[in-house]
Formats: sequence, C-alpha cells, structure tokens
Amino acid sequence: MKINVTSAAGVLALLEESEPSIKLFSLKKLNTLVNVFWPEISESIDKIEVLYEDKSFGYCELAALVASKVYYHLGSYEDSLTFALGAGSLFDVNDTGEYVETIIAKCIDHYIKLRVENCETDEQYHTAIDHRLESVVDRMFDRCFADKQFTQAIGIAIETRRLDKLEKAIVEADDTAQMLSYCLKVCMSLIPSRTFRNTILQMLVRLYLGLQTPDYISVCQCYIFLDDAQSCADVLEQLVKSGDQDSVLMAYQIGFDLYDSATQKFIQKVQASIRACAPIPLGTGGSGAKTDAPIVTSSPVPGETVPEPVSTDEESVEQPSLTDKDKAIQASLEKLDTILNGEHSINLHLQFLIKNNKTDMLILKNTKDAVRNSICHSATVIANAYMHCGTTSDQFLRDNLEWLAKSTNWAKFTATASLGVVHKGHESDSLNLMAQYLPRDSTGGSPYSEGGGLYALGLIHANHGANITDYLLNQLKDATDEQNRHGGCLALGLAAMGTARSDVYEQLKSNLYLDDAVAGEAAGIAMGLVMLGTKSAGAIEDMVTYAKESQHEKILRGLAVGIALTMYGREEEADPLIDSLQRDKDPILRWSAMYTIAMAYAGTGNNQAIRRLLHVAVSDVNDDVRRTAVTSLGFLLFRNPEQCPSVVSLLSESYNSHVRYGAAMALGIACAGTAHKEAMLLLEPLINDPVNYVRQAALIASALVLIQHTEHTSSKVKSTRETYTKVIGDKHEDVMAKFGAILAQGIIDAGGRNVTVALQSRTGHMNMEAVVGLLVFQQFWYWFPLSHFLSLAFSPTAIICLNSDLKMPELEVTSNAKPSLFGYPAKLEERKDKTREKVETAILSITAKHKKKKGEKTPATDTETNKAEKMDTSEKKDGAKDAKTEEKKVKEKEPSFELLSNPSRVMRQQLKVLSMPTDKARYVSIKPVSTGGILILKDTKPGEEEKLVEVVKAGGPKKEVEEDEGVEPDAPEPFEWPEDI
Repeated sequence: MKINVTSAAGVLALLEESEPSIKLFSLKKLNTLVNVFWPEISESIDKIEVLYEDKSFGYCELAALVASKVYYHLGSYEDSLTFALGAGSLFDVNDTGEYVETIIAKCIDHYIKLRVENCETDEQYHTAIDHRLESVVDRMFDRCFADKQFTQAIGIAIETRRLDKLEKAIVEADDTAQMLSYCLKVCMSLIPSRTFRNTILQMLVRLYLGLQTPDYISVCQCYIFLDDAQSCADVLEQLVKSGDQDSVLMAYQIGFDLYDSATQKFIQKVQASIRACAPIPLGTGGSGAKTDAPIVTSSPVPGETVPEPVSTDEESVEQPSLTDKDKAIQASLEKLDTILNGEHSINLHLQFLIKNNKTDMLILKNTKDAVRNSICHSATVIANAYMHCGTTSDQFLRDNLEWLAKSTNWAKFTATASLGVVHKGHESDSLNLMAQYLPRDSTGGSPYSEGGGLYALGLIHANHGANITDYLLNQLKDATDEQNRHGGCLALGLAAMGTARSDVYEQLKSNLYLDDAVAGEAAGIAMGLVMLGTKSAGAIEDMVTYAKESQHEKILRGLAVGIALTMYGREEEADPLIDSLQRDKDPILRWSAMYTIAMAYAGTGNNQAIRRLLHVAVSDVNDDVRRTAVTSLGFLLFRNPEQCPSVVSLLSESYNSHVRYGAAMALGIACAGTAHKEAMLLLEPLINDPVNYVRQAALIASALVLIQHTEHTSSKVKSTRETYTKVIGDKHEDVMAKFGAILAQGIIDAGGRNVTVALQSRTGHMNMEAVVGLLVFQQFWYWFPLSHFLSLAFSPTAIICLNSDLKMPELEVTSNAKPSLFGYPAKLEERKDKTREKVETAILSITAKHKKKKGEKTPATDTETNKAEKMDTSEKKDGAKDAKTEEKKVKEKEPSFELLSNPSRVMRQQLKVLSMPTDKARYVSIKPVSTGGILILKDTKPGEEEKLVEVVKAGGPKKEVEEDEGVEPDAPEPFEWPEDI
C-alpha cells in the first residue's frame, strides 16, 4: 500500500541522530523529497551544511547535493553551484533535468568568465580556478563527445578558451573537413579578441595541413586573416615547384582567391616573394609576365615612352640554361604574378559585365522625361552610372547629349565623373576614353569637366592604380583651380588607396594647407584613402591638428572621414583616438569618432562598440552626431544581418528624424543584398515618413537590401519598384524624396543587373573597397559628387570558368532550379498610343425616320446581324479559352533546371543549387562550383581541341545598322593658323 508523504519534518528530525547510517538514510530520503518540500527543508539547511563541512562524516557529497538543490529552488544560484561542485560525482551532468541543466549553464558561465579574465591578463594576475569546476566542465565535454555533439563541444571550447578540447572535437568528428570549416566560420564571426582568434587560426592551419589531402585554399585564407604573407607565398611556391599540374592549377585558384580577399599590401608582399623565387627573377613591375587576359594592359601615360613588352614565348638570352622543368616553373610563376596583379580578375569581370548587360533603358527614359529640376537631373545621371557600372555602355548619355548639356558647374563635374563609374575596370583604355575631358595645356576647357575627368580616372582605377598614380600626381601638381584640385585629390586617393605612398600623401597635404574649402574637403578624404588602415600616428596628428585649426566646415568634414579611414580594421587600437574625438566640443569631430568606430570595428559585431554607438545615438545634443552613430551600426553588423533589425527597431520609431534616417541607412548597409524580410518591414513605414530626407534614406536603403532580387526571391520587389516609379512621377513629391527614388532605381538594377552590394567576400573576408565606398557614399548628404563612391561596393555575381591557360572555354554549368526563380526581371514595355475614341455623330430626327423606313422594308437583317454578333462573341470566347490553356501548358512545361553558359550571372542564393555536368564532363573544377566567382578547371582531355568564349569589345551595344547613322560630314574649309596664339 502506497502512503503519500505530506511533510518532511520526520525525515529532517533524523538528522539529529548520532548514528551515521540514520543520517545517510535521512539525506537519501531528503534528496528524493527536495523538489516538493524544499520550503520546509530550507528551514533546516544549516543542519545539512554542518554535515557537509564535517570531515568525519563519510557522506559529505550527498549532503552537498541536497543543499545545492535547496539553494537552486530558493533562487540562489551561486550558492547552489558551490554545493553542486562539492557533490563531486553525485552531480550527474548526463541528467537532463531542469536543475542539472541550469547549474551546468551557471557552471560553464562562471568558468568562461574566469578563463577569459586569465587569458586577457598577465600571468601574475591570474585567478586560480577550482579543480572541481574544471572537472564538471570536463565531464560536460565528455558528454558532448559521447553523444557526438561536436559542434556544441566546439562552441563550449571556444567560449572557455580550451584549445585542447577544440582540437579533440575537430579531430574526432566524422567529417573533419566540415568541422574545420564550421570552426573557421565561428572563429571569424564570434570571437572579439584578436589575440585568441589568431591562436585558433594557427591551430586550424596545422590541422588543415595535417589532412590526408591538405586543403591549401583554406590554409591561405587563414594566412590572410593572420596577415602572414610570407607563409602564403611559401605555399604557392611549394605548389608551383612540385611540378604536378593539379598543384599548379591549385596555385592559380589560390591566386584568384587572394586577389578577391586580401588587401593590396598583403598581395604585394606575396608578389615580391613569388618574383624572387623564380628561376629567373621577375621584374618588379611585373613586365616579365605576359598577360593572357582578354583585354590588353594599361595604356601608356601621355608623354611617356613605354618599352615593348617582352614575350615569354621567345627565349631570352639566359633561358637556354634552364631545364624543361625550370621553364615550366618560370611560365607558371609568371602567370601567377599576373593573377596576383589583378589584371585577369578585372578584365574577366569586365568581359562578364559587357556580355551580360541587361539594363532596361526604358526605366532611364521614363525617369529622364519625369525630372523637372537640376537636382533630379544630377540624380538621373548618377542612376545611369550605377545601372551601367562596369558595362562600358554610355549609350544613354550619347542618345541624350542635348539633355545632358543642361548640366552646369558642379553638376557638369558629377556628369563627367559618372563616366568613370560606367567604365570602371576598363583600365586598358582609360586615358583615351577620358582624353577630351582631361586637363590640357591649351586653355578653353571647362574646369568642371576637367576636374570630373580626373575624378573619373580615379574611379576607373580604384584600388588598382599603380599605372595611373604618377600621371594623377603630376596633374594635381599642375592644377591651378579648385575644380581640378578637387577632382585630382579624389582621383589620387582612389588610385593610391591603402598604398601609404609618402609622395602622394605630401602632395595631398599641401593641397589641404592651401585652405581652399572645396579642394581641402577632397584632400582630407584622399589622405584617409591613401593611409587606409595604416594607423599612421603622423597622418592622424596632421589631420586632427588641422581640423581643430580650420574655419572651413567642408575641410573639417573631409578630414573627419579621412581620420576614420586611417583606423580601418584596427579594432581596440583605435580606442584612444575615439575617446579623444568623442570628448571634443566640435560636433563634426564627434561624428568623426562615430565613423572611426564603424571603420575600426567593421564586421566584428563588437558588443562594447555597439553599446557605445547606441549611447551616443540617444544622448548627444547634435543631430548629425546621432544620425552618424545610428548609421555606423550597419557597418558593425553586416556579418550578422539578422541582428540589425532588432538593434535598430526602436530607433526607427524615434521622435528624432535624423535618428530615423540613420536607422534606415544602417538597415541598408547591414542587410545589403539579403532581401531580409524584417529589414523591409522596418523600412516600409519609413518610406512613407512625413520627413522628406527620411523617405530619401528609406528608398535608398530598400534598394540596397533588394539589389538584384526578383519577385520570386522576394515578395517586396514588385511593390518597391512601383513605389520608386510613383515617387519619381508625382509632381507634388518633394525633391529630396525624388532624389532618393531615382538613386534607388539605379542601385536596384546596378551593373546591368549583374552586381550586388557585398561587404564581405565569398570566403568571409571583409571587402575593403565596399566598406570604404559605402562610408564615403554616406557623405552625399553634404556633397552629391561623392555618390559615385557607391560603385566601389558593387561586386559582380558571376561564375567564370578558366582553363590552365587562363582562357574561358565554352561549357555549361547546371543550375538545379527553375529558370524563372533566378532569371532577370522582365523589361518594361513601352506604352502604345491609345487610339482616339470616335465621338458619336449627332443623329437628326429626319435621319431616324429614314432608318425606320429602311428597317421595315428589310426586317430579316437585324436578326442576321444579331446571329453574326453572337457567333463572333462565341468565337472570341473560344479563342480566349485556347489562349489560357496554352499559357497553362507553357507554365507547366517550365523545366526544373537550367544550363548556364560560361561566363554567367549567378545570384548568391543560386550558388547552392549549382553543379558541374557529371556525364562525360571534360572539365573538373579545382574547388566546389557552389563557391562561385572565378574557378580554375582541370581539363581531363587535354589532347582534344577546345572552343573558347569569344572576346567582346568594350563600349556596350552598338546599333545594328550603322549605315543609317548618316553620312560622314565634310572636312572643314582651309584656314590659316595665326602664329600669335
């Protein structure tokens, strides 16, 4: 017979007995009753604690377990944890009860706190960790290993700084390669400490190299994070000198990945090492390597003579001494050098954008017809530049020269500079393209066009300007007016980005010290671009000192951006500068501190930095500072875009319109290209905000979020596009909102609908160009010409397959999804002129009488006409039904896959459904096709003839019938040239 216990008083009384066995019985009984009678037992907790502390009592651990459970129910988790540790093995970590789970969580949290403190302080200040605490954590690891919960074990190991357990979790996993990949992703996105992050990366390098087939691609990615260029170069040298064709192809693939992921400074170090290790050392300028890229390398600077390129196919004087193996190594290293130089990547992306240009010209035409003022005119020119970014197609500008000529002064500067965005990457012919706009010795040219022409050169050669920097430097030295200085400074900053060249920096500084507001603003930004991420103490001191002395607000704003750029990626090293700027009385220097946080901690999601920005966003007295602080949140959170909506949701409803503007921009930056639903839900009310500039920001941000998406991948695309058209066409809409809508139209269809905005590369590295471009783009709030910097953030979404000769072979890649899902959006259809409705003729009374008489004579005609009409209508109905059934058949027949030619557009979401044809496939990819980008292929049938993709010329689409363009005009009449000119 079962008896229900109603009280624990009798059992507690047994604790007073002297016999240990009775006390043991009492504790065992209390352990079973504690979850129900803990309030009653808690009154006698001191007796249980006495038993735990009594060393002569042999069952101390059981007493500790009961005491721990009592304190757990009382909500005193620290005391509960202390006694749980005292319970030793009786505390069963494998139990899935609420008590055990809670105490383990508290235990791990406490252990993490102690371990992190010890790792971040000197050894002499380390806190001793209780061995019992470590024992519980070790048992938790054993539980994870037994249950094969390796990802959970990796998470705990990283949090607790236990590298021994981390390595064990990776090695013992069923799929070691997958675990290494997961660990690398977690390491780069969740670990705030750079020192510990580097320690893990070094361990991952060792494990990657220890695999049965070493993963050299991932090893080199780790070396980029570690900033170890020499080790990366050693891997490439080892692969090339192995003599194995597969290893050489792997080296080429790593070369393309390096250019896509690493900084220019890192790549230059790798190049220097590669050139030195060649059997015949390569020239410092890379001239010893012949470019096999489709478009020739940069054209000579006017006035300079360039030696004829030496062909690598012909043997030089020293080559006869080389063996066949050395010759092969020499040729491979030369190819690798040109890959690292970026010539191939730039030219291949240019070919892709020219071939696949799907810009809808009707959108631009409708926008042009709708604009009525100079601001919207400039916005349309900028939108055209975005839409044709990198396509080299300036057809819209050529077709509307008269309309374009309306641009005056700085609008003309912006329009000329837009050619640089259109021809971005077309470095081989940049000087010829811009020749008519560049400064010439003879006077008479517009200084606005000349300044814009220089700026355009900088945009064409952005972050790859070794061949043009000296030309721009000379032009800036010779410039005499503020327009040329402004354009020259911006161009020089773009071309020499991150190079830290002292001669360039000094020239920019001398332009700053002229104390000209317009030139000084550009010089301030350019100084930051040249010193990008260097943390140069001298540069920062120069900029901060002059910022405090200058009376020009424009110069101050330029320097504020420049200071932020100098601290790019420096994380906690930038904290002292941020503190000093944040305390300054000048609001411009305070918002410079906010941008410095954005640049220093970009992509880290650092909690302390986010907390700092949020505090300023709600506390600073200046609206510009608050707006900048909220916008900067987007730069910190772009690696985890799903977090941004929750962080800025309350700020998007702020009473302060500047804060709402910042919230919109933060969503656009963090969620760029993701079509994030929550971000769009927050942006929708902001698009209808009563304040004009908030609507402007929301429209631009919505385009950043939805760029390249279709109605199939996001339900918001159709309605958002309709909103842009409505805002642009509404005569009563404010100019600010129209400006935002026109730019948004350009952004959402950027690069001929073949690019996206990506702040990180496919391999997870931060995209420096994109981050810098978006930061400077934010300054369009003050200065429209800086809108062109957004083109730096555009990344082609292409899959480009190359053979061992770095040529594009004709092949097809399978996309295992319906073509409509990732297809290009349908182009607009031009509205046909509506036929005028016939006006009913007035019927006179006498006419009606005549008709009546006629009708009486032929009564059968009416019935016949009625029958005919009925037959017509029935035939029409039948025709409509047939059309509908045909449409249904067409829809049903849509295939479930699509074959993509090389090169082809592949959206980020589409990558996971890509595959190479398996049956009788000639080419095999060196790395998975699902990574996208530029892929090196291995030819399994090298003896057979292969068809190559035809190279297209730059310049965009040409008219089909060139004969109709008109007869060539006659030569001018003879004239005499006056000698006195």
